[in-house]
Amino acid sequence: MKNSFKIILASGVLLLSLNSCKNENLNVLPTNDVTAATVYATPAGYKQGLVKLYAAYALTSSTGSDNSDIGGLNSGFADFLRLFWTSQELVTDEAICAWGDTGIPELDYSTPSVDNQFLRGLYSRSILQITVCNEFLRESTPEKLASRNITGADAADITRYRAEARFLRAYQYWVLLDAFGNPPFVTENDDIGKVAPKQIQRAALFTYIESELKAIEGDLANARGNEYGRADKGADWALLARLYLNAQVYTGTAKYTEAITYSSKVIAAGYSLKSNYMDLFKADNNINNTENILTINYDGVTGTNYGGTTFLINAGINADMGTASYGVPNGGWGGNRTRQNLPALFPDANGTLDKRGTFFGAKNTVDEVGVFTDGLRVTKFKNIIGTSTIPPSLNGTFSSLDFAIFRLAEQYLIYGEAVARGGSGGDANTALSYVNALRQRAYGNASGNLTPAALTVDFYLDERGRELYWEGHRRTDLVRYGKFTGGTYLWPFKGGVKAGTSIPAYRNIYPLPAADLIANPNLVQNTGY
Repeated sequence: MKNSFKIILASGVLLLSLNSCKNENLNVLPTNDVTAATVYATPAGYKQGLVKLYAAYALTSSTGSDNSDIGGLNSGFADFLRLFWTSQELVTDEAICAWGDTGIPELDYSTPSVDNQFLRGLYSRSILQITVCNEFLRESTPEKLASRNITGADAADITRYRAEARFLRAYQYWVLLDAFGNPPFVTENDDIGKVAPKQIQRAALFTYIESELKAIEGDLANARGNEYGRADKGADWALLARLYLNAQVYTGTAKYTEAITYSSKVIAAGYSLKSNYMDLFKADNNINNTENILTINYDGVTGTNYGGTTFLINAGINADMGTASYGVPNGGWGGNRTRQNLPALFPDANGTLDKRGTFFGAKNTVDEVGVFTDGLRVTKFKNIIGTSTIPPSLNGTFSSLDFAIFRLAEQYLIYGEAVARGGSGGDANTALSYVNALRQRAYGNASGNLTPAALTVDFYLDERGRELYWEGHRRTDLVRYGKFTGGTYLWPFKGGVKAGTSIPAYRNIYPLPAADLIANPNLVQNTGY
């Protein structure tokens, strides 16, 4: 963790140990011995409560990396980013995993079952984070503050904390919206512990997220005006832009004009591209970096777990690659690598032209899923400061690289794609300037610059692959383009066939976990499962 906002819980005192994370239930009370009246007795207690909300993104439990707040899931798998990344990348043309853990092969084949432990873990992790946000919001109403004699500037600060809690909850509801479509739904206003949560339909959940993000805008810090790692107006606008870009998938109604509006807000807010693309993915990416809008912060000594960027780095390399050069001298797990579709997006595979393509290995093709050297390795993420310094790392394995949930480059590409799709209020020449700014950084000069005619809708899918690969966007992008399911676009082992085969359209969203369907009679399984 870096700078002034430490997203670390040194003890479990403030961790609200919720049955919800064990039972995948949004509607239960905290069961720990520390009461809310104790936790939230002072303004400092509210700040610690806010820390807890952010900590849920970077830790698997309050008691160390060997424990999990998600019942029935190995602690090594229980980190939010690891689960989210797995759901967004392993099922696509960008990544494949050599491991045989239960549930991974069916993700490699884009055919997960209703009992897939990684999807159940993502669903449970998102619900846990929503539940903790709901509890914070219940305890920070004006009435609660008045009863605790918290007024003036302290109350104003907590109003901002509330807006951040609502943002974090909206983000997790977006994760559920995008992945599962029709999840259970509870807010701080529901009477918890009495009835099972109702199911919300996808279009209604879209409307709720949209309304929440708009409602909190005025209470959030100005863009780039909050502590590092905390949400502000820039993050709010970035999520709205992403939401609107995918609105047709979520609701049946396109909102490309709105995607242009909100990506433009981000772009105008003072962010700028990092001059060297690869510096975005090093352990000092919190320094002099005005491209990242909101990050999940990691610390390789005091906030460790086997997910996050520790997973991204270690799972993509093995000992033969010289693990110290990636900042994890005792790491290297040999699991994830590319399918040939990803390196094919680049003019070459060794970075002499488009330097965003950072691959290792001699074999592009994947003939055997379980052979790590089948397919090129991705060397994008490194636990390195500068060119070679390894920051402190517990056991030489854990990473201090922070992960960008939102960065400016994505907003450039949202703007351009929305213009190409016919959204109003944008400009094709402006879109071209944004694309060429990304490509000039990638090539080191103007040799990769494009003309307006090149900026077709399909171009943006490929350019997002080049700019954002392995950052957790690909499944959402392929669904938006109608290429995730069906047989018009194939990749190795799609559908469980080496050459790739068609998969049915119902797989554009994931199944609700079977365990939650049993526990909650209000839930109806998504069509096809």
